[in-house]
Amino acid sequence: MERLFSPWRLSYVTGASGGDPVCVFCDALNSEQHELILTRGRLCYAILNLYPYNGGHLMVVLKRHVGTLAATTLEEQTELMQLTRRAEIALTEAYTPQGINIGVNIGRPAGAGVLDHLHVHLVPRWNGDTNFMTVIGETRVLPEDLAQSAARLRPIFERLGRADA
Repeated sequence: MERLFSPWRLSYVTGASGGDPVCVFCDALNSEQHELILTRGRLCYAILNLYPYNGGHLMVVLKRHVGTLAATTLEEQTELMQLTRRAEIALTEAYTPQGINIGVNIGRPAGAGVLDHLHVHLVPRWNGDTNFMTVIGETRVLPEDLAQSAARLRPIFERLGRADA
């Protein structure tokens, strides 16, 4: 297997920018105008993935710093699923994907890049989105930058939030 070293990601994944490790989700939530946050609920929020697998790759994140579904309250579970549903609708409207991967990775062996802060990934998928660049060049080509993704999705989340209220 080939390895692509990306040392600039260390501070993102571990909070290695100095001092105590900082959780990227807690850090994003505590910044007043985080450019990647698409919507905020009472217990959860939706944020674009800084290192997306595909255009529109977003996450629904609990505001409370817990690492497992078992540690969540019924209220958190309910809002997490409601916002995940809203994210599915927003992605479908904005990108018309042919499928969406929705998943939770708990623990490093399961693929969790951010440990101990529960989040749900939603990745829009299309037939053929794993092309020769991914297979041969082991490089992802993303046709839209994160600011454009946010501008595309934010108004949809706002409208859906008003409709659900």
